[in-house]
Amino acid sequence: MGKTMNIFVTGAAGYIGGSVAAALTRGGHRVTGLVRNDERAAQVRSRGIAPVVGTLDDAAVLAQCARSADAVIHCADADHRASVAALLNALRGSGKTFVQTSGSGIVADGAGGEPSDAVYSEDTPVHPVPARAARVALNRDIVATAQHGVRAIVIAPTMIYGRGTGANPNSIQVPKMTALARKAGVAKYIGRGENIWSNVHIEDLADLFLAALDRAPAGALYFAENGECSMKEIADAIARALQLGGTASMTLAEAAAEWGEGAARWSFGSNSRVRAVRARSELGWAPHRPGLIECIEKQ
Repeated sequence: MGKTMNIFVTGAAGYIGGSVAAALTRGGHRVTGLVRNDERAAQVRSRGIAPVVGTLDDAAVLAQCARSADAVIHCADADHRASVAALLNALRGSGKTFVQTSGSGIVADGAGGEPSDAVYSEDTPVHPVPARAARVALNRDIVATAQHGVRAIVIAPTMIYGRGTGANPNSIQVPKMTALARKAGVAKYIGRGENIWSNVHIEDLADLFLAALDRAPAGALYFAENGECSMKEIADAIARALQLGGTASMTLAEAAAEWGEGAARWSFGSNSRVRAVRARSELGWAPHRPGLIECIEKQ
């Protein structure tokens, strides 16, 4: 780890941002965190983070915090272009670091539970579905600011699991599948459930943020993954963990009624298979926490 830094983290009370902020404070950095309200402010303050109350639409607040920091880590919303613009405009020409949290959903295919052989590394060209085109374009614009005096980096996590170390300990996909399993009495998946997502433990992901902050070159994009599972395999593990009668298929429409159309089609029913080749080779990132199935079975 390099020198002690003042770091501004958006989404500091969230699952990813909170865990990244916790890792930064453990590493000796001073962290300022954007939070939405006074309740969240109290939560992060108790964890050694200096809160700033505001939203991603508060451009002046974002700009001020960015200019006051040595580095910015944006964890609040992978698709919020206006906040990215406010932060990058404030950092332009400074040589400071900006890390954007994206997601491997950029390679989602909307397969409806069917498998895919397509596997992406950081250098594989991405031709996104229309629902993910804006995020891919935003990532491209962010890394391009390396030409304008910003050490801009994009990290694209896969399905994240494990207990977060910040104010919000809960991930998204697995808890939603678990909650539906409790309600239905069986763990459910879309279609045949053969669609595959790469995955990564939250603490391994936080390690990658720290490694990128320390030594990533400007203009880099990194996937974060340490294995992959089909949705059927995840449902099977949830059923075992909850001691349910088994698993069952549901239609895309049934899943949309539970989780929303976008989540059902592009997350729970999609493939998102990537390999963190560059993160491992360039940064020496070495994820080592327990795998997704093991974590589910021990919940």
